[in-house]
Amino acid sequence: MRTLSLRNRLVRGVTASAAVASLAAGLSACGGDSDAATRTGSASAGAVTVGALSNGAAKETELKVPEVKSISAELPKSVAESGKLVIGVGALPAGFPPLAYVGQDQKTLTGAEPDLGRLVAAVLGLKPEVKNSTWENLFVGIDSGKVDVAFSNVTDTEERKKKYEFASYRQDNLAFEVPKKSTWNFDGDYENLAGKTVSVGAGTNQEKILLDWKAKLAKEGKKLTVKYFQDNNSVYLALSSGKIDAYFGPNPGISYHITQVAKTPNPTRNAGKYSGAGATLEGLIAATAKKDSGLAKPLADAVNHLIENGQYAKWLAAWNLSNEAVAKSEVNPPGLPLDNS
Repeated sequence: MRTLSLRNRLVRGVTASAAVASLAAGLSACGGDSDAATRTGSASAGAVTVGALSNGAAKETELKVPEVKSISAELPKSVAESGKLVIGVGALPAGFPPLAYVGQDQKTLTGAEPDLGRLVAAVLGLKPEVKNSTWENLFVGIDSGKVDVAFSNVTDTEERKKKYEFASYRQDNLAFEVPKKSTWNFDGDYENLAGKTVSVGAGTNQEKILLDWKAKLAKEGKKLTVKYFQDNNSVYLALSSGKIDAYFGPNPGISYHITQVAKTPNPTRNAGKYSGAGATLEGLIAATAKKDSGLAKPLADAVNHLIENGQYAKWLAAWNLSNEAVAKSEVNPPGLPLDNS
């Protein structure tokens, strides 16, 4: 995601939970190697477990993923000879479930992002080595060569292409969360927000989009009420009590919250998604490597192999993120323009 919005759009979009709170205690604040929730000895074993130690956020699933020689042959010589893929994740200090956070054992990094990194490493016949850091140090790691590729919810932008190359793998979406009993749906049309009261995080990308819709509706003589709250607990209390009709936030965070409250007296559901890039472009999350590293193509080919063989769909389904699937991984697809990066 955009540098400003990784924290604002995702951290604001999830509830405080034991899994999130344990991250600061479970990992060093200066980053470093992380325990990996693989349950396998190496990629050559041909099996990767996704959704492990997820604290109920995912369905643990073992996937058979043997090396594909025709794809691993595309790797840069230095990476191939190292025998490992160093995967960067910028999840310190607080994590961003369900994408990357400390699992229920309070020490192991889990989440959809490191899981996909391990799946890609398996296709490439490499041992995954996950390094966790702050968001800022994630890019320092790529720049310095200490990290081969970031799987860390990085949005493809034209600004970032000046320094990095991309292999897309997931849509960058926002979503509306409503009580499960609600019959309202967004259906991709801002007109459906007329007469509604919606909460959003201040200073976020989704706030800008929501306020634009509010202005459009106002010109049509229709009203959209936007409300702000101090924290997520207040948002969800307002949602369950009927003080707001919906919450507009990052789709992954909403997917995570839905799993956490599914068996409570106040379950919620997803009432529709919207591209984080706005109406004219589907935002894309991409594996991020140093520009001219030669990694983008083998990474994209590995993701496409996972798509074609069904492991990609199972990975997304395990993490309740099927609504962010892409049909194909692309090398350096159109990203957010320079005036919106």
